[in-house]
Amino acid sequence: MPIVIIVIIVVVAFLAILFFSAYNGLVRLNQQADEAWSDITVQLKRRYDLIPNLVNAVKGYAAHEKSVFEEVTAARTKALSASGVAETAKAENQFQSTLKSLFAVAENYPDLKATQNFQELQNELVDTEDKIQASRRFYNGVVRDFNTKRLTFPTRIFAARAGYNKDKEYFELDEGEEAKVEQPVEVKF
Repeated sequence: MPIVIIVIIVVVAFLAILFFSAYNGLVRLNQQADEAWSDITVQLKRRYDLIPNLVNAVKGYAAHEKSVFEEVTAARTKALSASGVAETAKAENQFQSTLKSLFAVAENYPDLKATQNFQELQNELVDTEDKIQASRRFYNGVVRDFNTKRLTFPTRIFAARAGYNKDKEYFELDEGEEAKVEQPVEVKF
């Protein structure tokens, strides 16, 4: 065999290995992103399942705060029906805002805060919030890796042809929440 044919075979083999490696890397990261998103939805569902119990606990002490309960229930329903990363993130941000108003109502009732049921629900909610944050960080890390791999050479050449022609969305805070995060915390003594 002439050396030219050997060189062509080696180059074709190299390109095939490069393509399959890039494709498999994208598939792996895509699957990890789907798994991470599934973890987020599981934790969100867990939190949504805790909310009716929390609302009922507060309702017993503050029945006249009907609008707060309705807002929390409506935000929960909207968050449960959200689909996709962007819609879920938006619904989540609205839900968290209404949840804060529920805790503000609870602050006005020391007897409620002292009940074991309310404390357990609050502890479970805090634990769930921590799990949601961890899931969000993991998901956003995988999305970052996927988007970076998809856009870097040589994967970029093959990504669109392999069906990976757009970036995955990050699960981000809305602009109002970002502004709150960027402001320093005011401490009063």
